[in-house]
Amino acid sequence: MKELYSLTYSEIKKGLKNKEFSSLNLVESIFKRIDTVENKIQSFLSINKDKIKESAILSDERRNSGKVLSEFDGIPIGIKDNICVSGEITSCGSKILENFISPYDATVISKLKSLGFILFPRLNMDEFAMGSSTENSAFQVTKNPFDTNRIPGGSSGGSAAVVASKVLPISLGSDTGGSIRQPASLCGIWGLKPTYGRVSRYGLVAYASSLDQIGPISNDLEGIVDLLSILSGVDSNDQTTKDVPKITSSEVQQLDWKGKRVGVMNPSGLNFSEEVGTRYSEIIESLRSFGAEIKELDFSILKYAIPVYYLIATAECSSNLSRFDGIRYGLRKDSSGKLDDLYLDSRTSGFGKEVKRRILLGTFSLSSGYYDAYYGKAQKARVLIQKQYESFFKEVDVILQPTSPTTAFKLGEKTKDPIQMYLADILTTTVNLSGVPAISCPAGLSKEGLPIGMQLTSANFKEAELLSFAISLSKLPVTKTELPETIN
Repeated sequence: MKELYSLTYSEIKKGLKNKEFSSLNLVESIFKRIDTVENKIQSFLSINKDKIKESAILSDERRNSGKVLSEFDGIPIGIKDNICVSGEITSCGSKILENFISPYDATVISKLKSLGFILFPRLNMDEFAMGSSTENSAFQVTKNPFDTNRIPGGSSGGSAAVVASKVLPISLGSDTGGSIRQPASLCGIWGLKPTYGRVSRYGLVAYASSLDQIGPISNDLEGIVDLLSILSGVDSNDQTTKDVPKITSSEVQQLDWKGKRVGVMNPSGLNFSEEVGTRYSEIIESLRSFGAEIKELDFSILKYAIPVYYLIATAECSSNLSRFDGIRYGLRKDSSGKLDDLYLDSRTSGFGKEVKRRILLGTFSLSSGYYDAYYGKAQKARVLIQKQYESFFKEVDVILQPTSPTTAFKLGEKTKDPIQMYLADILTTTVNLSGVPAISCPAGLSKEGLPIGMQLTSANFKEAELLSFAISLSKLPVTKTELPETIN
């Protein structure tokens, strides 16, 4: 019999409904798993077992009395450390917020609580979501469960690793330039960035407000479908949210590939690893054999993706992070009693190297005399990228690309060269710049036993169709791979 912690999201949902086990049984099994693997993976910044256990007991009492809050009552879910949970530390992986206790719940957290989910907060992340490897956390480095000498991806590395290591079935991450999809790809699981505006950002500590989006990570696709439906909706606290119909599980069905128009790219010149490129070609040929119409799209605009993204994102981070000044909340360092020194000392002590680098770049691009040359021009280029995607979806139904150009790289391999680290996001950033939804799907393993992920992208608010394509992709012989036990 499988250990409870190793069940898929679907199996846990069904098992709780049928009273095959209790939420407390499940949580205690998860605690045992945490005790076994956490010192090797380091997904959590902290974990309050007593509070989690209490939530599970209350869930079981509701179920036994016939008063469940929803079909999800008692399901455990991990929370990235930049999503506010009332009464919990929300540090964003940064020293400057090391002891900051959130006074309120993010909108997505309020929704989860109202349905009875068991929250596991404080999953590790790159500081303020700035990074692609979770090596930029101020507190610890999360490891990839398939090889603990490698990175899990970032910035939602803790959210991906906790699912891949079979500790939790689902988690929440945030995606500003690929921070859900890239770690999901490198950890062999599912990760979705919804359309910008589908999910409220209220209570997500902002990195780049026009790019950030909260989304789900799961060990099966049903977890993605359910969480997207739960989290979607207009929110008066976030004026960028859209009042669009929620998707339902009945809308997400396996599709016949015959006649479906699939956009692909020519991987030459993008430094794909040999195995990622080979798997991509194999999947394209498989789709063609099942009757899909394969159309090669012009992705030359990708050469602008990294500079455009890092100008816009850093400009917005420069503005957003100005609130962390040592006065209102967070770390306060006051060495001389002078106001300027308080700002300087607090921010110098509180922010890590990568955050400082991005603040400096963003402040420079917004400064007098440079605004039009850099930030203004980047915004114009962003419009071109958005129009490019609009034209793509007049020609195709869905776009297929690798999520990451390579499998997980080794710890420390790219930390000394920020440009190489930034290029790890070359296939994901255009999605955020254009606002469209995209999902990373498991696509088997490399010869070294490392996960390969494929990204599907659709037009705005077409998530039901996107997830249907994801189901269909997972059924292809070339992608249908049973993942091994990751770590013991």
